[in-house]
Amino acid sequence: MTDGTWITLISIGVTMLFMLGVPVLLIIGYWVIGCSFVLGMTLDNIGTALSDVFTDGFALLAMPLFILTGDLINRSGIARRLSDFAYSCLGWIRGGLAMAAIGACGLFAAISGSNSATTATIGSMLHPEMVKGGYDERFSAATAAAGGTVGIIIPPSIIFIVYGFLMNLPISDLFLAGIVPGALMVFGMQFVCWIVCRMNGWGHLIPLQLTRMLKTGFGAWLGFFAIGLVLWGIYTGKFSPTEAAGVTVGFCIIVGLISLPLYKLMGSKDADRPPSEKSYTEMLVVEGFKITEIPAITMRSAQITGILAPLIAISVVMQQILSLLGAQQVIGEFVTGMGGYHAVLFTAMAIVFVSGMVLESLPVTIILAPILAPIAHSVGVDPIHFSVIFLVGASIGFVTPPYGLNLYVASGVTGVPYFKLLRYTVPYLFSLIAVWILVSLVPELTTLLLPNRG
Repeated sequence: MTDGTWITLISIGVTMLFMLGVPVLLIIGYWVIGCSFVLGMTLDNIGTALSDVFTDGFALLAMPLFILTGDLINRSGIARRLSDFAYSCLGWIRGGLAMAAIGACGLFAAISGSNSATTATIGSMLHPEMVKGGYDERFSAATAAAGGTVGIIIPPSIIFIVYGFLMNLPISDLFLAGIVPGALMVFGMQFVCWIVCRMNGWGHLIPLQLTRMLKTGFGAWLGFFAIGLVLWGIYTGKFSPTEAAGVTVGFCIIVGLISLPLYKLMGSKDADRPPSEKSYTEMLVVEGFKITEIPAITMRSAQITGILAPLIAISVVMQQILSLLGAQQVIGEFVTGMGGYHAVLFTAMAIVFVSGMVLESLPVTIILAPILAPIAHSVGVDPIHFSVIFLVGASIGFVTPPYGLNLYVASGVTGVPYFKLLRYTVPYLFSLIAVWILVSLVPELTTLLLPNRG
């Protein structure tokens, strides 16, 4: 049999394994090893490529650190304070708690940079509250899943770090470019949430109280400080995104360890009491954690990193094999054959959207970005602008079946079956696509905050 026949059979085989639920890492690994044998490549090449990714990729060190940051702010109670603040601002509107959940996702994303961590944290905290507040449990879970999509768009973003590493783009510029589109995604989903809740009469309203907003805002000061610390350090050049991740981890550990004894000293006993029943003194510090809890928190973050890091490495090898097979040329000829600027742009978006339906954003980025980004640049699309278009499209894949990672995460933390989430995810999906198209048509939305480019 010819090499092409063997590669086709290998591709069919791994596709069948994927449909049976085999992890994506193993799917790509099997395909890479099989194709390496067919093409006469030694396995030493795979080992060398994997080693180069981890030894030369200083920027990738930010990934495990931001994942750890998300777990630390969740365990310390900072995430709860950010959610309380969002609810105090929006709880007076029909669907306010659900809108607050989406807003809390945006605030949490501004520290953690992870979609799954955002969905899991906000879903586990606010889903029970939403159900108690009169929301349909399926809609509540779908809201957490949809809100988590901004986890990789609002900076700092793990996937922006990966994209910048692959495409040799300034990560600080990518972070800046994601702010406005990320905020538009939040507002778009909140608007849809408000419409759906008004139609169904969901949610118990709370009075709009300035004192409540001030108290919860005061209580969330550590979260705001962490967000400001990251953004200030990166955009003033005080430290790189990787160094910013390390500083934020250190800050969260110090806050968590110091807060626990202070919280007890100030007379706080029940962390679940509503903010209106707490004094400003209690709101000054968060619940914190013990030093003996750090290994367990770190282990959880390491488990997530252990899933993502090998996937990045093996996908780089897959990219090399695809290049040898001429995939870049085939896809490039197909996309460029569509015509001019907008035809190429929307064709690339369609490819990203379809890929996101069956793959996680990481392999989509690693495999397709090096192929599509140069093509888009050749027809005049700004590289930073295209990066945001690409990754917003990849983020939509988190709530697009059959893959829809956030749907699985939300289902896991809320107990709502996966397929029952789909119906209530559709309105959010339409709002995200609308924002995506808007961002693609208006480059200024991504370049507005970039120095000398807005």
